[in-house]
Amino acid sequence: MSKRKSPISATVDFDAQGVQHGFLKLPISNDESAWGAVMIPVTVVANGEGPTALITGGNHGDEYEGITALQKLSCSLKAEDVHGRVIIVPMMNTPAAQVGRRTSPMDGGNLNRSFPGDPDGSVTEKIADYFTRELVPMVDVVLDLHSGGRTLDIIPFGASHVLDNADQQRAALEGAKAFGAPYAMVMFELDAAALFDTAVESQGKIFVATELGGGGTSTPQSLAITERGIDNFLIHYGLKDGEVEMPAEQIYLDMPDASCYVQSEHTGLLELTLSLGDEVREGDIIARVYDMTRSGAEPIEYRAQRDGILAARRFPAQVNMGDTIAVIAEVVDALS
Repeated sequence: MSKRKSPISATVDFDAQGVQHGFLKLPISNDESAWGAVMIPVTVVANGEGPTALITGGNHGDEYEGITALQKLSCSLKAEDVHGRVIIVPMMNTPAAQVGRRTSPMDGGNLNRSFPGDPDGSVTEKIADYFTRELVPMVDVVLDLHSGGRTLDIIPFGASHVLDNADQQRAALEGAKAFGAPYAMVMFELDAAALFDTAVESQGKIFVATELGGGGTSTPQSLAITERGIDNFLIHYGLKDGEVEMPAEQIYLDMPDASCYVQSEHTGLLELTLSLGDEVREGDIIARVYDMTRSGAEPIEYRAQRDGILAARRFPAQVNMGDTIAVIAEVVDALS
């Protein structure tokens, strides 16, 4: 059954030249606003012929590296800097970003678990549907900026995925490396079906993802990596002139399967024995969880299931059953 047209409308003209700032408007009706709208900021910068890039942040509302860097880019990017068109959406899930939460306060929706979306669904599903059916078809390449948010801290990396189309996979991987973060990774997702990544890749478009820090904040260092990476992305795919600026060393990482994720089977106080980027060997103790209901109880030890480095860690010290404690990625000589 065909879906109806998206209820979201844009106040910008995606076909116009120059710089435009506006909104993606989603009508809502609730106790606070009978005839209201969710207003998602969008900037379009276009100059002549060339590819179209979509750069997004705030897919999760507590991941500030991308949001901040794209707010800055929307102020600074000029039409004469661009060959083609750049669409900037700093806060895809604007309701979540405005309250600093991973999920939307309007419906509890996790945008990055809501694709391809539904024009007749919840607010979050309607946003996902608009990106899937309206924005993604008009673009060639997508950069989706993520970080760990309030509950995770993650080493900075550009990432791509294993795809059925070898040419598409190769083009995305080269973009992930050219992003120029200290690490580049082929990433394994625990459940990819409802991700923005999959909605883009299934349309044959080039998709590059990132993880750029976390803890529900940003730092001068993480923002510098993010801003340099955005510029590198645009240069690499032909939307800007210049030379890609790479770090002195870039480490390649692979996440081949779900064993890279270490998840807690207990609730309590978390002690991590490693720092981000530290090397680990299979069998090493990487964390302990202490029972907070009593003293004198020996902690539960968690051990690495593979060699690698600590690529991500839980940020809060308290942990619940099912929480990811750590992610261990393998260091490899090359990515393909």
